[in-house]
Amino acid sequence: MTSEISRCSFVVGVALMSVRMAPPLPLIFLLMIHGVSSAGWGVSYSPSHICALKDSSVIMNCTYTYPTGYKIENVFWIKCPIKDFPDLSEDPEYSQRLQYLGDKQQNCTIRLSHVTLKDSHEYYFRFITNITEGRWIGRPGVTLTVTDLQVESPERVTEGDSVRLTCKSSCTLTDRATFIWYRNSHPLTERRDRNNELLLQSVRREDAGRYSCAVHGHNHISPAVQLNVMYPPESVSVSISPSGEIVSGASVTLICSSDSNPPAEIYWYKGRTFVGSGRIFSISKISSDDSGEYKSRSINEHGEKYSDVTLNVMYPPRSVSVLVNGSGEIVSGDSVTLICSSDSNPPALNFSWFKENESSAVGSGQSFSALQSGRFYCQAHNQHGSQRSDAVTVTVKDPPESVSVSISPSGEIVSGDSVTLICSSDSNPPAEISWFKGRTFVGSGRIFSISKISSDDSGEYTCRSINDHGEKYSDVTLNVMYPPRNVSVLINGSGEIVSGDSVTLICSSDSNPPALNFSWFKENESSAVGSGQSFSALQSGRFYCQAHNQHGSQRSDAVTVTVKVIDSVFSFNGKDESVQTSS
Repeated sequence: MTSEISRCSFVVGVALMSVRMAPPLPLIFLLMIHGVSSAGWGVSYSPSHICALKDSSVIMNCTYTYPTGYKIENVFWIKCPIKDFPDLSEDPEYSQRLQYLGDKQQNCTIRLSHVTLKDSHEYYFRFITNITEGRWIGRPGVTLTVTDLQVESPERVTEGDSVRLTCKSSCTLTDRATFIWYRNSHPLTERRDRNNELLLQSVRREDAGRYSCAVHGHNHISPAVQLNVMYPPESVSVSISPSGEIVSGASVTLICSSDSNPPAEIYWYKGRTFVGSGRIFSISKISSDDSGEYKSRSINEHGEKYSDVTLNVMYPPRSVSVLVNGSGEIVSGDSVTLICSSDSNPPALNFSWFKENESSAVGSGQSFSALQSGRFYCQAHNQHGSQRSDAVTVTVKDPPESVSVSISPSGEIVSGDSVTLICSSDSNPPAEISWFKGRTFVGSGRIFSISKISSDDSGEYTCRSINDHGEKYSDVTLNVMYPPRNVSVLINGSGEIVSGDSVTLICSSDSNPPALNFSWFKENESSAVGSGQSFSALQSGRFYCQAHNQHGSQRSDAVTVTVKVIDSVFSFNGKDESVQTSS
């Protein structure tokens, strides 16, 4: 528009220059060219500037005057005051839209319909009288600016924010405008006012959509602008496909639905373990191991939300087994209870019992009482199938009886010998044999051997004979014989005596049987100086004892006895001398 108007002004300027350079014309013509009212000549526009909405109709109010005595022969509107002054009513772009509402007296008003942005120009009214010099152009003209509407809005808002949308035009509309707002092409009837702004306080997700605006009474609607309301995930739910009972081997799909903006990212967890991502989580050939609680996590930058679902996978009995309430071995006349267990979903309620190599069932129910020997198995059933267990053996048995222990070799046991204890037991099945010395476990098996037996091995030994039906004990005592050891001499006093007194020495030893024979010796003398467990020493010297039993003997270390002599008289070289000495 600006360039067109400028272009028109430039042309007018050129035309005026041409006029000034031309030979003098009558004064009245020059005044007409300049559009200046003179001597009753003039054109008036009201208003002189019009801002019109695209596709609307514009009324350019216009009046004109001229001196008395002139007769109007032609009136028309032009866009640019240039040579030949083309009549807009003859312009193909205007001829169908321009309507002259005036007359040939004073009124020069026109209506321009369905205005477009290209119609933005300065327009002039021109009239021609019956006198050659009586021509007039109303300058300055009326300026028409055609505008469209644009919605100005933030691209992204968060739920709860306050949002202001503005319906903007390039100029201020001349007519007093009442604005209408549309969301998704539907009018917001509650939002019709003279304010070109739409205020959404505490915006909701339902307010999202394509917004456009218009002016009441006009057809033109602005291009729609998308208002994108961001909000965290809501209404999160998980559906299972196919719905209904889930049977092992089927393919199952979990679908997470979530309402959020922007769209949430979906993550899947089984318990606390991450198992996948995306809106759809599929399990092909599902198994009982896939049973459990699944959780979908729906998250975007505004928040997160979870939804849980439980998969309960149905499957026929498996891992069917027989539990024997006891050992499976019973004492004659008793019974053993067999219990059938299975892993199935739903739990098996029907059970059948069979004896191996027999075609007919021998019982029903989850438990069965077996009264005889044989191999038995059960078969578990639910609506998805059945499975049989492995067979278990039931045996009629006896607890241990007639338990006894024998010692080999028999007779007296002497330290250093090899001794064998043998436990005999009558039981079915054969009993397990355990050996104890006192309460201490020392071995297992029917035979318990001790090589190079010592006195430490003496004591009471117990044979425990046990099987699944009972236990019994038998005891035996080992008494190990050994020669004297740890032989020592105890001095009854200090070991120092006065001449004429004596000191008692006592011989002690460890032996089995106890030593009864004792011999006393003075060191470095071969002959015994005494016998018995005690000995009275009357003289100085080093003495030891030797203890004896039927298995051997051992001597002690020597001890020292000292005799002190006071004021004794001795003869040396025929002379008597009194001395104090010890011997």
